[in-house]
Amino acid sequence: MTNTERARQLPMKKLVIGGCRSGKSRYAEQWVTENFSDKVFVATLEARNDAEMDQRIALHLQSRGIGWLTVEEPLDLVGVLEKNETGSEIFLVDCLTMWLTNMMMQGFNDEKIQGEVARLCETVSSLDTSVVLVANEVGLGIVPESPLGRRFRDLAGWTNQQMAVVCQQVVLVAAGLPLRLKG
Repeated sequence: MTNTERARQLPMKKLVIGGCRSGKSRYAEQWVTENFSDKVFVATLEARNDAEMDQRIALHLQSRGIGWLTVEEPLDLVGVLEKNETGSEIFLVDCLTMWLTNMMMQGFNDEKIQGEVARLCETVSSLDTSVVLVANEVGLGIVPESPLGRRFRDLAGWTNQQMAVVCQQVVLVAAGLPLRLKG
């Protein structure tokens, strides 16, 4: 059985984590492209009148190439995944860390964020569609100086742990190299 046949056999739930610029997004996009034809990229980043960020977004769009439907959704990941309006085979969500940032910037308290993560975990685990989730591993650096930075780090680490429980596969990417942690 080929990787493509195996990937399509059951809905695959995969978490790809790594540091900034580790190659995690490229790895996730490549894996999805090699294994699926009908794919949706769910972008959680909101453009905020930032020319440099707009350029990064354009480069990401260009690097994905053709064959991707892009959905921009900064907060309601559960809604996008549950609707699956196109009937796609797979969603690539990039990234959970930005999703967490968006919730924090909207003033969500920890309890509300944890509730949203629980909803996402429940949706991902029950979904009949494959999902690849990309997230930053933020716990490998120094302890942040500010309370907000420590809150972010703690919530990001907790979110990654919750998602790892419901995913069949977890891959850590460092220096562009994937290391399978689970599955």
